[in-house]
Amino acid sequence: MNRPDPTAAAGAGTDPAPSVGPAAIRAAMERIKHDVRRTPLWRLPGAALGVPCAEVWLKLEHMQLGGSFKARGMFNRLRSHRLPAAGVVIASGGNAGIAAALAARALGARCEVFVPETTPPSKRHRLLDAGARMTVGGATYAEAFEACLDRQIATGALLMHAYDQPEVIAGAGTLAMEIEAEAGVPDRVLVSVGGGGLIAGVAAWFEGCTRVESMEPERAPTLHSALQRGEPVDVEVGGIAADSLGARHIGRLAWPICRQHVVASYLLPEDLIAAAQQRLWQELRLAVEPGAALPMAALWARAVELAPDERVAVVLCGANFDPAALA
Repeated sequence: MNRPDPTAAAGAGTDPAPSVGPAAIRAAMERIKHDVRRTPLWRLPGAALGVPCAEVWLKLEHMQLGGSFKARGMFNRLRSHRLPAAGVVIASGGNAGIAAALAARALGARCEVFVPETTPPSKRHRLLDAGARMTVGGATYAEAFEACLDRQIATGALLMHAYDQPEVIAGAGTLAMEIEAEAGVPDRVLVSVGGGGLIAGVAAWFEGCTRVESMEPERAPTLHSALQRGEPVDVEVGGIAADSLGARHIGRLAWPICRQHVVASYLLPEDLIAAAQQRLWQELRLAVEPGAALPMAALWARAVELAPDERVAVVLCGANFDPAALA
């Protein structure tokens, strides 16, 4: 696909101008290029995966520093600010906290992470190994975030957000920049969604020149519900991917980008997510957490209608889980 004239969509709709675009993503790439890994893009014939399209491009972001794409946004946020003596503070279900802790340690800063009770032991151990001070801040991510805000006000630490800051979205967008630099613009990109930072970064980079589609668990329909209602709404979240895709509300900054550029939204049931996670391991030896398996779950279940000549990019976004869960 070719990129359209970027001025053609300017002012489209009634949403405010997106806070992140290609220029911010290019700047983020320059800022963090020595901090993060350029992850592999595995290009396979669709037939090799049992998918009815020309190619599937697997962006192996689960091999990123800290085990998820989150390192990109966390380093971009830290590199964009002078760090206070109190360090940084963040609320996270696990992946963003791990990434923030690693970024803070690399820059010589302290990091405190507020986690909800749903954060699994595997991610808690990774947080402590990364040098974070960890505090359980409540039963849900929303409660952990409120506790995090209280700590930030009390200490003056730099507030990090798991998905809803411009630097975080722009950092996430650098993985889409890498896809295009290596292989060109795919015909479709499938992205797992929690709070929306990753899909907003991907959509902000491609700016409508490809189909960006969201994948969410049935028990965590954050963006899906917002798109249906035409505005962000609170949803109940749970299920096997709640630790990574458990935001109750789509991000304030992600929403206008998603509303403008995300063209379709899919909900996947728990059994298909778990089956895809197992199949990725058994057939490809790719060990990813449930939240990263949604795009392949959608492809294998034929939930997405593909053309035979399509090139489909899939983001495998994280791998922080207990690998003993894989058969």
